[in-house]
Amino acid sequence: MSRPGEPSSDRVLTVPNLLSFLRIALIPLFVALVVDRDTTFSGLLLFAGVAWTDWIDGFLARRLGQVSEFGKILDPLADRLAIGAGLVALALRGAFPWWAAGAILVRDAAVLCAGVGLFWRRRVRLDVRPIGKVATFSLMAAVTWISWGNLGYALDDAALTLGWVSFAAGIIEYYVAAGLYLGDLRRALAGAA
Repeated sequence: MSRPGEPSSDRVLTVPNLLSFLRIALIPLFVALVVDRDTTFSGLLLFAGVAWTDWIDGFLARRLGQVSEFGKILDPLADRLAIGAGLVALALRGAFPWWAAGAILVRDAAVLCAGVGLFWRRRVRLDVRPIGKVATFSLMAAVTWISWGNLGYALDDAALTLGWVSFAAGIIEYYVAAGLYLGDLRRALAGAA
């Protein structure tokens, strides 16, 4: 939602935070739609819509001057929950391979646990890095396109090609970002000691 060093407030009720809450609230709906064979198409479109709102809330936060400390925690949490739920639902549905879902979920679990542990013990929060946001977007697009192609919807071959190219770029960015977060974590622990 924000860039390191960007001014922020203590407000909770902001337009970007409401969008993040909405993204979280829509997770059970798109999961239910995805796993039901009769409504998978609608669920996949809703998942894609939830993914796009991630960029919208960050843009609005900066544009409206509504960057908040709460939003800096809520936005990445909404991302992790949405992509995790989407991956599991789409993999259960057979639309996305488990090995690719695992590559994303393992990294997310490690970063989320480290971030929560740091905040819980030291009240220190790591800023989201731009490469992490780009990686998240690349992977959400990849998950959508690969699933679209595997489900045999229109232009399935093109969707699969776009999806796997986006996945390759996104997974590299994701793990590079994880390495950078590890460095941030070490510096935060050294500074808080």
